[in-house]
Amino acid sequence: MSRQKLESLGLKLPLFPTTSVGSFPKPDYLTKARAEFNKKQMSEKDLHDLERKATAFWIEEQERLGIDVLVDGEMYRGDMVAYFAERLPGFSISGLVRSYGNRYYHKPIISGEVAWRSPLTVDWWKYAQSLTKKPVKGMLTGGYTILDWSFNEFYPDRRSAALALAKVVRKEVEALIAAGCKIIQIDEPALSVRPEELPIALEAMEFTTTGQHAYFITHACYGEFDKIYPGMLDLAVDNFDLEMSNSDLDLLELFRGHPFTKDISFGVVDVHSHRTDSSEVVRERIKQALTILPKEGVWVDPDCGLKTRTVEQAIEKLRACVTAAKSFRNA
Repeated sequence: MSRQKLESLGLKLPLFPTTSVGSFPKPDYLTKARAEFNKKQMSEKDLHDLERKATAFWIEEQERLGIDVLVDGEMYRGDMVAYFAERLPGFSISGLVRSYGNRYYHKPIISGEVAWRSPLTVDWWKYAQSLTKKPVKGMLTGGYTILDWSFNEFYPDRRSAALALAKVVRKEVEALIAAGCKIIQIDEPALSVRPEELPIALEAMEFTTTGQHAYFITHACYGEFDKIYPGMLDLAVDNFDLEMSNSDLDLLELFRGHPFTKDISFGVVDVHSHRTDSSEVVRERIKQALTILPKEGVWVDPDCGLKTRTVEQAIEKLRACVTAAKSFRNA
């Protein structure tokens, strides 16, 4: 497990550290402001000021709830891939494509050589970190997922595109570390979408993180993990953040057959339900985890990002995580 690595970075976290996957719901005033900005009815500066206000709100809420490793809430982002594509040379943006349910996003097109010219997330990370003494995660999207959620019209094959994007993400990792960031989450939700391409995803992540002095987390959810496990454990990260509750802890059976060798951010509340599970249900999920996983490697968080919930629902789900984690620390 990776507690020694955390301590080498100067981070002393309690057992069952609590965190969140990354995105939080935007307050109503910010949702309205973003719509006005898109209609050219608000200046970029005024929007930026409201994004900072919303970021400060969520840092304060996480502090109040007792979260151990904070996130900035991504108040300045829309889609997790389009945000980067809109800011990187080599991309253009297409029309809306359905993601799931009634959720749509503007699918990027790789139309030229991708490149990193300047930091994309560092200023937001620095602002969020300035508001708290607790560690704030850097939040990035991995090269393989950026590829998979884009149209590739430039590189000769998917591997070439993934590695080019991994090079870009590595530059952003280096910039975050130089700014003082010690925990970096590189999301790869496409990890299990094409099981035959797992070697490409592994190679891209290895290129991104190898030799970098930080604690790395990746979030992956809702896929055919039975087809990539245990091979996915070779991903060059320290911690897998996994959806567990929405699928009734099905992944634990995979772990029973082959030991899970990384730290795990164990999703204990379902973000796709407006209801918050009772403390008894959340505690039972952690108990089930501990029948297979060592307590030193278990983190506690929601299944996925909370941006589809209301502000009030998100707070209650975070509170359920903290309450459960503290009860096990004191057991």
